[in-house]
This record gives sequence, structure tokens and C-alpha cells, in this order.
Amino acid sequence: MLWSGWGDPAKAAELPEPVRRLLADFLGVRGPAGPAATFGEVRLPAPVLPPPALAALAAITGPEHVRTDDDARIRHTRGRSTPDLLLMRAGDGSDAPDAVVLPGSHDEVAEVLRVCAEHRVAVVPYGGGTSVVGGLVATREGFAGVAALDLSRLNRLVSVDAESMVAEMEPGLRAPQAEELLAAHGLTLGHFPQSYEYATLGGFAAARSSGQASAGYGRFDDMVVGMTVATPRGTLETGRAPKSAAGPDLRQVILGSEGAFGVITSLRLRVHRAPGRRVYEGWRFATFADGLAAIRRLTQDGPSPTVLRLSDETETMVGLAQPGELGTSPSGSGCLVVAGYEGAPEDVSYRGERAAAVLTGMGGVHLGPEPGEKWAHGRFSAPYLRDSLLAAGATVETLETACFWSAVPRLQESVRQALTGALGSPLVMCHVSHVYGTGASLYFTVVTAQTGDPIGQWAAAKHAASEAILRAGGTITHHHGVGRDHREPYGAEIGEVGVEILRAIKERLDPVGVLNPGVLIP
Repeated sequence: MLWSGWGDPAKAAELPEPVRRLLADFLGVRGPAGPAATFGEVRLPAPVLPPPALAALAAITGPEHVRTDDDARIRHTRGRSTPDLLLMRAGDGSDAPDAVVLPGSHDEVAEVLRVCAEHRVAVVPYGGGTSVVGGLVATREGFAGVAALDLSRLNRLVSVDAESMVAEMEPGLRAPQAEELLAAHGLTLGHFPQSYEYATLGGFAAARSSGQASAGYGRFDDMVVGMTVATPRGTLETGRAPKSAAGPDLRQVILGSEGAFGVITSLRLRVHRAPGRRVYEGWRFATFADGLAAIRRLTQDGPSPTVLRLSDETETMVGLAQPGELGTSPSGSGCLVVAGYEGAPEDVSYRGERAAAVLTGMGGVHLGPEPGEKWAHGRFSAPYLRDSLLAAGATVETLETACFWSAVPRLQESVRQALTGALGSPLVMCHVSHVYGTGASLYFTVVTAQTGDPIGQWAAAKHAASEAILRAGGTITHHHGVGRDHREPYGAEIGEVGVEILRAIKERLDPVGVLNPGVLIP
């Protein structure tokens, strides 16, 4: 992962000329204030971890798996939100951990947590480093130092129960590695979020990830049938049957907890047979309201596609639904729907034909496979585009929410107005990225010219959007997670009693408070 951007540096792309003209003519983008810092220019604070703590950690994992060098510290600094990247591009490494610890087993993780609690060292569980909500920055006050707990050595496919369609996998597996291991057994998770190329299974569970094919395969938290979790108080085992009436489901305590309650060391996951056929296609609707009615009809009455996405008029016009075609309006006017079908060939044909009848009856115009295939080809490329836009002097960021179907139009308009009011004349694009029988998620992309304080600029816009989301009845996050950025609005969403419940769980499982302090808990 590029230390100050997204993914493989070799995949960074130049902005097309139409996009440069759009940025200059309509948004007033005139270039960044100055050049980005180089790796050697990153300013790091001196590590402060006490020598006895370092020695104890090295005794657990082996000295080679406790790193304090600049390279390791920089690469484990923050996540990949726009503010994170702006700070790194400015050479600000002030949030770097003092050490990076790489345990190799559940027992080593448990011992690391015990030692860190004993020495009051804050622990940040670290998977792929893809958090976009400040989930990898620990509070330092009251602690002797900060250690990043890198789980990349826990990267095995432990077992496959083909009869039950359950696979046990370790949390440090990156999603492509997991798919490759499962493919050898003719299986798939079917979980393909935009962070797919770099995110890990443990991170998916800890942040309640939702993949682009969630309409067919479900969210990641739907896939988790069991977990092993290390906490400073001991080991928690959850999930011994597909469903149970044995009290509250303790899996739900850990799912979405973002490392604040414990560290996931093993996941038992529902898997699927690898699809024999994949088909993606595009449809055009005259308005966002028309497209919304059509995808709601499909979702509620069937047949359900595996992938179902709806871009608003602006996103369709700009071409962001297909990042590789940005600025060329490949799908014309109106609103683009991408529908995808995965599974056995006969099932794909059956669902595709029935869905086509529904979409046509609701006013959709079939665009054929090309828009769908272009979306599938570029489905993981948007973060690279963000890097290019930042380098050109644009502030660009995303935010997401979800609500019941009846509230979707109000929520979309409320967030759009909030962003426009905070930023002046930004480009605000929106799409429905995940659908359910009762509602849907909305994913916004915002582009505007950078001011002299782009971090403050986005903070004001994000605050306005968060308030608008809560007023309009949406959840503060559908799949990005809480982290630090959403912590206060999350508290408003769940209320005083909800906050007290979280604090009580935290106090019981992590009495010293070393697990990701400052994250999640309002």
C-alpha cells in the first residue's frame, strides 16, 4: 500500500483532460498549495515506548516481529481518509505508533494484550490500513505509548467444512488471498467492497463491511457464524450453531467494535459455491426517483440481482459510476443502474430475464452489457482517482448512510444541501450502493476546490452532513464504521442508554482501556 495514498503506486493514473477542464472551469481548482512530501520528509515523533515493555513484547513474538524503524511506523500511521492522506502529503507523521508488533498466533495476541495492559500501552489492531473514519489513531493521553498490532501473520485458511458451507479463516488474510484459497475448494465469500484489494477479513468484521455484491451474498456481518476473540480479560468464543435462542448473540458485541473490545483472531464464515457465470449490464432511467422505484420493486418483489446500484443524474453525467470513463459521460443523460447476476448459468439467465421484464416495465432502457462490464472492470479504481484529484488541488471525499425507503429522497436532498451550504458550489454526486427489503444506503462523493486549510474545509462539511443525516432519519454510517470521525454523532444516534451500554462492555473487557482508545466509544 502506498504510504501517502491508495494501493499500488504503479496504478496511479493521470486525470483525463475533460476532468481537468471540469475542475478548472466549474470548480475553480487551480492546483495544490505545494508539492507533496517525500517519504524521507515525513516528520515522526521520537518513540516513547518504555524499554521494559518493548523487551516483554519481543519475548512474546520474537525480536524480529517488534519493529520500531521509521518505515514500519510511517506505513502504520492512520488510515486512508482524505484528511489522513492530506496530513501524510504534508509530511505530518505525528500519529505514528511507537512500535509495530506482529504476533503469529492467538496465544501471542492474548499475551501482547496482557503485557500492554500491564504497561499501559495503547493497542491499535491493524489489518489492511484502509479505515476512512479515523479508526487507526489511538488517544495517547494516559498511556505509556502506542503499539500497532499488525495481524498480517495470522493469514491461514484453517479449515473448510464443505457440508456446512463454513470456512475458518484467520483475520490477517487480505480479501484477494482469501478468495484464492477458497477458489481451490470451488468456493467464494462473495465479499467485494471497494477496499477489496487491500482490506483484511478481520477488518471487514470489525467495521461491519458491506461488499458491492451484498444484494446477492449479504453483508460481511451476515457471513460471520463464529469468532475467536482475544481480550485483556481472556478469550471469547462465539457461534456454535447457525442460529440460537441462547440469550443475546455475543457476536454482535464484537462485530463493528473496531478493536475497542477485543482482537479477532479467527473467523468462521459462511461461504458459497463459486459462480459458474457472471453477467453485468446497464439500464437507464429518466430520473433518480424513477430508478429508485425500480430497484425497490426488484429488491422487495424479486428477482434479486447479485449487484444492484443506482447513480443519480450528476454521477451518471460525470461518469463516476465508471471511473475509467470519468468526464466522458459514457452512459448519457438520466440515471444509470448497474445490475449484476452471479451463480449457476441457468439461474443467472432466469433471474436476468425476469429482472429485465421488471426494469422495462418500470420505464428502464436496456443499455446492454457494456456499462455493467465497465463498472465491473473499474470497480476498485475510485480510490486511485481520489489520489489524482488531491494531487490536482481538489478536495474530494466520500460519505455514506442508510435509511428506510420512504426516507431516501429526503435524506439525499438534506445531505446535498448541507454539503453545498458548507462548501459553496461543490460537485455532489450520489448513488444507491446497497439495497434491502426495507431500505437502502446512499453513498455520496464530493469534489471541490481546496482552500488554504483543506482539512478544516472538509471537517466543516462533514459536520454539516452528519447533522443533516441524523435530522433526516439516516444512520451515521452504513459500512465505513464509526472510528473517531463518527464517534459523537454515533452517540447521538444510539442515545444515552446506548452509550452507557458500550462503556460498560468496554470497562468489563478492557478495564485498563488500552484497546484502540478514542475510537468508537462516545
